Amino acid sequence: MTEMKKVRMRIGAWAAALLLGTAMLGVQARGQNPPPAPQQSDKDKDKAPPNVQELTLDGIPAAVPAPVNAEEDGAMKAFSEAPATDMNKKIQLGEDFLTKYPQSRYRPTVYSMLTMIYLATNQVPKALETGDKELQLNPNDVQVLAALSRAIPRALSKDTQEPRKQLAKAEEYGRRAIEVMPTIPKPQGVTDETFALAKNDALSMAHSGLGVTYFRLAKYPEAISELEQAVKLDPAKEPDPVNYYVLAVANENASHFDDAAAAFTKCAALTSQLQAACKAGADDAKKKGQTQLSAPK
Repeated sequence: MTEMKKVRMRIGAWAAALLLGTAMLGVQARGQNPPPAPQQSDKDKDKAPPNVQELTLDGIPAAVPAPVNAEEDGAMKAFSEAPATDMNKKIQLGEDFLTKYPQSRYRPTVYSMLTMIYLATNQVPKALETGDKELQLNPNDVQVLAALSRAIPRALSKDTQEPRKQLAKAEEYGRRAIEVMPTIPKPQGVTDETFALAKNDALSMAHSGLGVTYFRLAKYPEAISELEQAVKLDPAKEPDPVNYYVLAVANENASHFDDAAAAFTKCAALTSQLQAACKAGADDAKKKGQTQLSAPK
């Protein structure tokens, strides 16, 4: 499965959860006001912590007062409902929306979705720039945190400026995504299955980002641990071959030849540009396992 198809699946799987933060806004914009909150006694008010906001899966407050703007709502609807099969159109609608409504209450959702689409279309610099804008608004957007954690170490090259700094950012984003995830409640109207799928997908990306980051830093035991979590949590029908490839190489560098051969074999079973390299890697790891001493795990 290509990266483009995988991200299309992610956009589809996340759609309900990603737009949950704007669901209440849409209700208000249509004039359907939610039931009034029950009156609190002075005693109860003293107990309530100030400025507490419930977060949705993308870190957007669950309820934010918003003015009615039918045109803006229509533009947001057109963007969110544009098919993921036409990435260029979706990007154009999203960019046009941000240009026309630079202070929109929907900005977090647009930034979050555009980040994923830019990654799907291999526009990594745009994805990193847009993702950073989203995290300035919502530091706990686990989807963007996980996506950037995964993207940064994979995009590293000889031309990358301050690679150690970039890897530190990837590690920070991945760790934060994993820490924030348990605090996010399942919103109303979303099935347990959909919510679990969205959570596992984000967690898989975060662990993948950490795994590849540690691999880049030659921290092979840490890389192996994170990548094992990534492949375990990945909800895709056809998993990410990069995770298996890096897991295999990390195991081989750690002299875990049987585990390396197993990961290479799983990678080779997936259709990707890595298939031939994984087949060769599996054969090589098996030979090393027969002629070299494997290290204890």
